[in-house]
Amino acid sequence: MLDGLGLAETTPGPIIIVTQFFGFQGAFRDPGGLSPMLAGTLGAPMTAWVTFLPSFPSIFTGGPYIEALHGHRGLNHALSALTAAVVGVIFYLYLSVWLCWHTLYPGAVDWPTVALSAAALLATLRFKAGMAWTLAGAALIGLLWRLPQLV
Repeated sequence: MLDGLGLAETTPGPIIIVTQFFGFQGAFRDPGGLSPMLAGTLGAPMTAWVTFLPSFPSIFTGGPYIEALHGHRGLNHALSALTAAVVGVIFYLYLSVWLCWHTLYPGAVDWPTVALSAAALLATLRFKAGMAWTLAGAALIGLLWRLPQLV
């Protein structure tokens, strides 16, 4: 899961890469009657296909009407509530829970990761550092911290 997330964060289309990675892994691990590599190769595009296919009819159907809806005040409030709900769903996704658990696992807490996360949170909330500067600083500190292990 960490490999898929890491790969996804290196490109502008992360959801596509993550779904394809998970589709490949799932089909590779349970190939049925196929070879694992063939099953994984077929599972990756199939996962992306079934992930995004349902959205296309709604985009093509509703797309022309979106501009007309910008001036509708009640709809704007509803969409704001929907945005908040989506952020809440993302916050509680299993992936964030999984990553948190593996950072703060009892008895094996990765204290440098916890400290770096706290520093990034402090920089963003207390000192109003921009996201780009916070991300660049955290990446640099993380790289310097792990560099001896990589060499």
